Amino acid sequence: MNLKVFLELVEIRTKIASLFPFLIAVVFSLTYFGEGNFLNTVLFFIGMLVFDMATTAINNLMDYQKAKSDVYKYQDNVIGKEGLDPKKVRTLILSMLAFTLVIGLILALKTGWLLLVMGGIVCFIGVFYTFGPIPLSRMPLGEIFSGVTMGLGIFAITVYINTPLRKIFYLDINFKAGVFALTGSLWGVLAILLASLPLVFTIANLMLANNLRDLEADIENHRYTLVYYIGREVGIILFQTLMYSSYAVILLGLILGVFEWPILIVFATLPKIIKNLKEHKASLPHPRSFGYGIKNLILFNGAYLVGLLLTLIF
Repeated sequence: MNLKVFLELVEIRTKIASLFPFLIAVVFSLTYFGEGNFLNTVLFFIGMLVFDMATTAINNLMDYQKAKSDVYKYQDNVIGKEGLDPKKVRTLILSMLAFTLVIGLILALKTGWLLLVMGGIVCFIGVFYTFGPIPLSRMPLGEIFSGVTMGLGIFAITVYINTPLRKIFYLDINFKAGVFALTGSLWGVLAILLASLPLVFTIANLMLANNLRDLEADIENHRYTLVYYIGREVGIILFQTLMYSSYAVILLGLILGVFEWPILIVFATLPKIIKNLKEHKASLPHPRSFGYGIKNLILFNGAYLVGLLLTLIF
């Protein structure tokens, strides 16, 4: 397997979805909590990227093995198209997961036991999102789990490893006495939840855009996603609602003091987003319709990141 095929197997182009929660959380830690940790950030970024690549490889392997359509299996799926050995792909996946575990243990020793709990939950959902007899991605849960796992999970963990001194949420375990205590800042946790919502919504929309486009192909391959149950028309309304809700969250955060005035730069993207939503609806079910989910995610979250950076500067 050469580098080009490997990058296609792990779909490196899609990693922008996990990059935004990470970057925005790093800057949010600095602007709202006034704390950051460079080494922890670098270690987590490496582990996060490798795990994201592993889960994508699992997705491609499961889709290859469960495919009902030979056209999809041997012409669309990278494993069949490139003639890859499924056993070697499986070994590669296990190696990446083991590497992620090592990074996680190092960070847990540096920051606390709670990282293992949060990381374990995120990794469990990430693996079983596409693995197992009934993967989460083949059920009407894909949007929820992808949005929450990446939008909230990555965001919260990144804030956690960047604020070890403030201990916004912390798990203390005394093995000798057999007791534990979970402590933290209520307002700090609520601020993290609020700040993560636009990421949850835009990442969920990415999965929703994929399912809106692939409805017929998914049914053919026995993937019964949310769109299968609610229909394409209602799915389009949900897609638009989640996008507009992201702006509402930013405005609410500004009112509550979670954000400062530079975050208003996000609203400069609204005219383009409105245009993208109209074009997305008109283009379905053409393959290019998925591109609007990516464009909206990059446009909105890019402005979100810029707003936080401007807050840091001013």
